[in-house]
Amino acid sequence: FLHERRASEATGENWLFFGEQHEASDFLLRDELKQMQEEGILSRLSTAFSRDQHERIYVQNRLLEEAKSVWEWLTRGAHFYVCGDAASMAVDVDRALHQVVSLAGGLSSEAATSYVKDMAKSGRYQKDVY
Repeated sequence: FLHERRASEATGENWLFFGEQHEASDFLLRDELKQMQEEGILSRLSTAFSRDQHERIYVQNRLLEEAKSVWEWLTRGAHFYVCGDAASMAVDVDRALHQVVSLAGGLSSEAATSYVKDMAKSGRYQKDVY
């Protein structure tokens, strides 16, 4: 995605939430992502390394911490892509997205579900999970 943005000279903001177990051994793209930030290809980077502290922190935790900002991006038409493990990560991130929409957007659970479904129907919410 980021390489395509670089090649096409795409404009507009983007925000990557990156999660792994350990920063020291699993953040294989660190230098490349930092370079893309410096070049302005990547606007924001939020990381979650679940095993680097006593309490486990996952991407869904970071999404909820940034709920207000994520909601603002969504209301401006942001697209939301989930890539990675389908069995648990994608389910947990989906649940967090619904919570962001409900809590930060001030919507009922049913309205949040409808909002997320509409995002998917319009191609603004996509998953590449395995």
